[in-house]
Amino acid sequence: MSSDPLLTFLSPPLPYFIESNRNTYPPGGEHPNRRNLGVFDLLFVHSGMLYIGEESRTWELGAGQMVILRPDCWHYPVKPCSEETVIDWVHFQTAGPWEELDEHNCGTLRGDYYSYAIRLPKTMTLGFPEEAISLFGKLHEAALGTSHNAFWQRQQWFLHLLQLFDEGWRTDAAKAPISVAEQAAAYLKRHFRGSVTNSKLGEALGLHPNYIARCMSEVFDCTPQQYLLSYRLDQAKLMLLRTNWPISRIADETGFKQTPHFSRSFSDHIGITPLLYRKRFTGTTLVRGNPRQEEFE
Repeated sequence: MSSDPLLTFLSPPLPYFIESNRNTYPPGGEHPNRRNLGVFDLLFVHSGMLYIGEESRTWELGAGQMVILRPDCWHYPVKPCSEETVIDWVHFQTAGPWEELDEHNCGTLRGDYYSYAIRLPKTMTLGFPEEAISLFGKLHEAALGTSHNAFWQRQQWFLHLLQLFDEGWRTDAAKAPISVAEQAAAYLKRHFRGSVTNSKLGEALGLHPNYIARCMSEVFDCTPQQYLLSYRLDQAKLMLLRTNWPISRIADETGFKQTPHFSRSFSDHIGITPLLYRKRFTGTTLVRGNPRQEEFE
């Protein structure tokens, strides 16, 4: 099992590109010694060997391997390069929350249903380095541009690069709990309008329901049914604001079998009834259906 941690960025806002380039170190050359650089330093070895350290950790990186150094730590060369070494480097930063945790702790950045946890490996060996090399080349070319269009190009190529790394670590069996939890969450979001039991979820993922529940508790700090309820209520809030549907239809559209159950659940978790929520944010309670019944609900 890998002991390398994951860097997790809660987005939006998305991490953003600052600068990049390709450096060649001759034999005896080495990466700069820096402390509290203030930006993330992503290093990818194109060819040769790079010996790099961060605080108490050290790495020997060969061709096709990468590492992300933190903005708030000491980075230093462990020893000079023994052969000509070509590296691609990218400085980036984020305005949003981030954390670095090992595989024994899935993290505390939960977010909501409209945010995404970008999980980047601290270090990894790319299965298809040619794709990364191509992206780095395009990124460096865009970084040299001064036009308005160049700004958008370099941000787009940078995000493509992050997506490549985000997807790459998921093949590691050591990160299975995160992968299982995210698959379960995706299934619950797709089927929130219907009846989703833990057994159905287990059959869909081909895993034992208890294992799925444990993974979701580790990653999202809730059970599958708690996640489903929260997502249904979140969708109900959108429907209350965007439609003039009666409460009974919104209850049905969000997977609640009975309208009173929906109204009670909404009040318990949101703090006000569905009708009061609609009135507060839209200034109206006008709905199609039986006004008396709707007011009661």
